[in-house]
Amino acid sequence: MGSLGTTSAHAAPDRTVLPIPEPSNPNSTVLDVRKATPPDRFEVKAPAGAPNVIIVLIDDLGFAGTSTYGGPIATPTFDRLASQGLIYNNFHTTAVSSPTRTAIKSGRNHHVNNMGGIIETGTAFPGNTGQIPNEVAPVAEMLRLNGYSTAAFGKWHETAAWEASVSGPFDRWPTRQGFDKFYGFLGGETNQWAPFIYDGTHQVELPEDPKYHFLTDMTDQSVAWVKYQKALTPDRPFFIYYAPGAVHAPHHVPQEWIDRWKGKFDQGWDKMRAEILARQIKLGIVPEGTKLAPKPEAIPDWDTLSADQKRLFARQFEVFAAFLEMTDHEVGRLLQAVKDTGQGDNTMVFYVAGDNGTSAEGGANGMFNEMTYFNGVPEKVEDMLKSVDKWGGPETYPHMAAGWAVALDTPYQWTKQVASDPGGTKVGMAVYWPKGIKSKGERRTQFHHVIDVAPTILEAAGLPEPKMVNGVQQRPMDGVSMAYSFNDAKAKDKHSTQYFEMFGNRAMYHEGWFARTIHKAPWEMKPRRPLTEDIWELYDTRNDFSLVNDLAAKNPEKLAELQALFMKEAEKNKALPLDDRVFERVNAELVNRPDLMAGRTSITLAEGMTGMTENVFLNIKNKSKIITAEVEVPEGKTANGIIIAQGGRFGGWALYVKDGTLAYAYNFLGLQSFTIAATEKLKPGRSTLRFDFAYDGGGLGKGGTGSLFVNDTKVAEGRVDRTQPMIFSADETADVGIDLATPVVESIGSEAKSKFTGRIPKVTVEVKEMKNAEKALENKLRTETTQKKVMAD
Repeated sequence: MGSLGTTSAHAAPDRTVLPIPEPSNPNSTVLDVRKATPPDRFEVKAPAGAPNVIIVLIDDLGFAGTSTYGGPIATPTFDRLASQGLIYNNFHTTAVSSPTRTAIKSGRNHHVNNMGGIIETGTAFPGNTGQIPNEVAPVAEMLRLNGYSTAAFGKWHETAAWEASVSGPFDRWPTRQGFDKFYGFLGGETNQWAPFIYDGTHQVELPEDPKYHFLTDMTDQSVAWVKYQKALTPDRPFFIYYAPGAVHAPHHVPQEWIDRWKGKFDQGWDKMRAEILARQIKLGIVPEGTKLAPKPEAIPDWDTLSADQKRLFARQFEVFAAFLEMTDHEVGRLLQAVKDTGQGDNTMVFYVAGDNGTSAEGGANGMFNEMTYFNGVPEKVEDMLKSVDKWGGPETYPHMAAGWAVALDTPYQWTKQVASDPGGTKVGMAVYWPKGIKSKGERRTQFHHVIDVAPTILEAAGLPEPKMVNGVQQRPMDGVSMAYSFNDAKAKDKHSTQYFEMFGNRAMYHEGWFARTIHKAPWEMKPRRPLTEDIWELYDTRNDFSLVNDLAAKNPEKLAELQALFMKEAEKNKALPLDDRVFERVNAELVNRPDLMAGRTSITLAEGMTGMTENVFLNIKNKSKIITAEVEVPEGKTANGIIIAQGGRFGGWALYVKDGTLAYAYNFLGLQSFTIAATEKLKPGRSTLRFDFAYDGGGLGKGGTGSLFVNDTKVAEGRVDRTQPMIFSADETADVGIDLATPVVESIGSEAKSKFTGRIPKVTVEVKEMKNAEKALENKLRTETTQKKVMAD
């Protein structure tokens, strides 16, 4: 169990209460320090020989995502770990992002973490609030308080939406969830070419590098951190949570990676499914005789598609494949850095190839700009083909067609979001630890779940599960350590019971039996039937790996037993009441979720206030608005740059000055731009600038008339014919005095290029309240469209 202190031996500390208290020393009675003996130095150390630990969590990649699991995309890093360690072909997640991420780090079921859905769907009910409670301390905090260095890189998606601003609270930010270091993004997705990222709680300004890519950046950061740790404190173990935004949409990847896959997927998703299954059987990933589950009815046969559809869809998957291959390469760079420090043998790596199944939220045709879908502007195949050569580059924000998601979830039927099917929950997973695992290149078939990772880490490190952390009594972990199976392929399963639930899709696993109901498909905007009328199915997974033989009619007693067990587990884990609300849950007002802007009609800002996501900024959509800015232009300077902007290249607006001339621009989804500009340059000194926008009304996404004023004198007027009704961006922000990430106005640019050359002491944004009928319509359509965004997160 290790020891405390560096100058003499101590009794083994009580590590069940964290932090370990510093021993009290009696007051000295010696007058002269030369005659006194100092007390032993107090220092918390990890147990002797405790391994370094790395969790690699890939985003939106299903069971067949890696080549080890029969997939069509090269993943040499995963393959190498698998050949030198173990793979588990019965390893499960929660089916979506935030719940899996809290579960893998806490060892508790996702409702226990208050993460019944993603953070954007929090409600007032325990189990679904989206706020991680203090009674479920993450393993990162347990390790940190036991002498580990800790760091998280990449995607977080565990901080409640209304807490993700400079106002905090910061309790559920990474640096208060056990991590000394955090470098990444807080939300569900990010633009890999122009991300909005934090270093700790400090916003990061991106470099002026046309080749910049976040995946490479976060790996550079993690490599540097590892080398720094081992240079300064070589005997201190580390814990790294490496969670790239890949391969979640947008699928952004450098051209040289894309070129490697040209023409490799022209056979289509149906033939690919058959090829994957054949490889899985040959590799022993699935049992001999495993059948291919039928595709969902919504997924068309590849042979029925037009030549244009096939060309577009094949290109989409080429880009996805490139993104995955690049991601696996970057994981390899991190692991090589660990090896370079001499730490390879005593580093335990969990390479989890998916926080859920592959994403089918690209819909039937995929998307060139994901934001078009969320704003109800359909993209046609013929329009997307015009930009097919740009797919994956900075001018795109793409997603692939759903048929590919089903293929990468082979041999199963469903995809991400469907917690009642292994296609939504089961992923590839490799464990590598040369010092602790004697077996090499073997397969394990025991049932396991992401909640089993944290207790496995504690056992490997020689640490007990703490009963008290930071003064809070802890709820015991729900997971079990996987270590029993490391060197015993035939070991009896220790995780024999597990419930699954997500937006009404629910299932119960118990000792090989699996009862489930499909309550709603990912692309369906409402449940198929009321919860009490759901149709349940029953499978024996010991003889039916891909769930193709429904035994519900033949064994109603077993089905009833598992249904009753589900209710028992759901109650115990705070999953009740079940919440299948599709539209209401994404509207804070309707589910009593906190909203920073609730009841507000104005917000007053100043220069330096940046990084405000749509969740923490005044909603100006579908309304008349007034923007009033006080600016100061220095003598002898020509004003230039952003006064205030929201959004970016794929949709947004900006009040700005170009070569001394005041202007307002509205970027409609990157498809059309409307500009209203003055003709005379601003004079040096202090000025009050105003933009009045009179919304046409009569529905959502309508246009309006805009007027520009300088010191109350109208200097320009013009039309904005169309506006975005629902969302500007997944991660672009509202910024004063600069436009972070991608530019709203290409001629102004973003980041350092867009900085305003004067001062902006004050900016006020005001909106006029909507009429009741229009507000009701906005609420309805806003929740419907935001649900699409939630699906993509």
